[in-house]
Amino acid sequence: MSRFAKHYHVFETALGFCAIAWSDAGVARFQLPTKSAEPAERLIRRRVPGAEPGAPADDVAAVVAAAKRYFGGEETDFSQVRLDLAGEDAFFTRIYAALRRVGWGRTTTYGALAKEVGLGREAARDVGEAMAKNPAPLIIPCHRVLAAGGKIGGFSAPGGARTKMRMLELEGVRVGPLEAAQRSFGF
Repeated sequence: MSRFAKHYHVFETALGFCAIAWSDAGVARFQLPTKSAEPAERLIRRRVPGAEPGAPADDVAAVVAAAKRYFGGEETDFSQVRLDLAGEDAFFTRIYAALRRVGWGRTTTYGALAKEVGLGREAARDVGEAMAKNPAPLIIPCHRVLAAGGKIGGFSAPGGARTKMRMLELEGVRVGPLEAAQRSFGF
């Protein structure tokens, strides 16, 4: 299937409203929490033109239930969720696969992730670009990627670095003060 999802679904979690879009191949997009349903739907529709609202099939419903548990503070593993990454950059897909091995309560850095996929730490900026374009944050856990020195780094989801910190806190990870955080990627 192409990278274009067929359906999407908006749902409420303990931290706000999320959205998920999927095709026959798997989850194509995930929207992190927004304060209300309208922005979540607007953002997912922008990312999946032509997708229609729909009731999730069992496999997608399981991801929705897992996301609700995650945002409720329960340890959750998304590493086996089927993704539809058709049309995504091949280099980014390698980075996403490596990142999906970083489990609950663990973090990595942009440089370490670059090294994990066979590049030097100087490719950390490329890893940052992949994180900024992540089609399925949470399932591809870009919130677990920190800047050098354990700083929070950038985060392009609604709420920016505060959302990233909150997600890490749910997992028991403590990072430095938000003042040290970048507000967004500087690419």
